[in-house]
Amino acid sequence: MKRVVNLLITQEKKLRKASIPWIMLLMSTAGQASCSKLAKYAGMSQTNLEHIVEKLVKIESRTGQYDVKNHASGAYGKYQIMPSTAKFYAKKLGIPKHLWKRPYNQDKIFRAIMKANIKSLKKRGYEISAFTLYAAHQQGAGGFNAIMKGKKLTKKLEKNLRQNLPSKLRRVKKSQLRYTWINYWKKKLA
Repeated sequence: MKRVVNLLITQEKKLRKASIPWIMLLMSTAGQASCSKLAKYAGMSQTNLEHIVEKLVKIESRTGQYDVKNHASGAYGKYQIMPSTAKFYAKKLGIPKHLWKRPYNQDKIFRAIMKANIKSLKKRGYEISAFTLYAAHQQGAGGFNAIMKGKKLTKKLEKNLRQNLPSKLRRVKKSQLRYTWINYWKKKLA
């Protein structure tokens, strides 16, 4: 009897090991399908969108690790999502709040944020590009629109712009800040 139980346990372990790659394949296939839909919605190829996301990840978390935390801002993960934004999207997507940091959930939340940003950019007449997608991710869709439309910079938005520039450019005059930020990120994301 003991031998039969051991045999069953061994077979169960083998089955689990064999099924993990299949589960990962299904998750990755679902993620790719979702990315494909997002690219189509943005009016670009999936390859182009994936390239933009790679650039964004290199800027945000540098390593692409899912457990990176920015101690200054509180942003977390591969895409440096603010916890308040993550919790909003977790609720919207039916993800338990305490599970939003899991890699699969970060990916899902990020795709939802990207879709919302694409929708906002298209609605306001912006071309979907690496610059516009990253800038909307960095400043929020409303903040990006205020920057691009030349609206008066709030203290918060001015602070965000300065923080998202290299130290040598942070001290520019307020009148040059918007222009400096736009040019810096357009060149960086070209």
